[in-house]
Amino acid sequence: MKVVLVFLAVVAVTLSAYTNKWDNIDVDKILENKRLLEGYVKCLMDKGRCTSEGKDLKENLPDALATNCDKCTAAQKEKSEKIIRFLVNQRKDLWDQLAAKYDPKDEYRQKYQDQAKAKGIEV
Repeated sequence: MKVVLVFLAVVAVTLSAYTNKWDNIDVDKILENKRLLEGYVKCLMDKGRCTSEGKDLKENLPDALATNCDKCTAAQKEKSEKIIRFLVNQRKDLWDQLAAKYDPKDEYRQKYQDQAKAKGIEV
């Protein structure tokens, strides 16, 4: 019985962390390609098909926002900040759509803006 409980605990911990298989995704390639970027946004907004990466992002985004990306790898946190800066500064139309869906009460937006300012990141 103890072995089963330990096994279940290990599985739960493993499944609770976000996968690192997407750590090496080239976000610059996505941000520079209007079609790719808008495809990801359509996926997140339930207005288009999702790639496997898009499905993972869509599934994990609410938890990542709520937990300050506690389960994210360092690479995922770095890429997330880059994507947010890009959307806020260069594709505000897409940012506003995503924020309206995933942060309708502005609770995360304000928290992350304050964190970015504390790090000296302009958003």
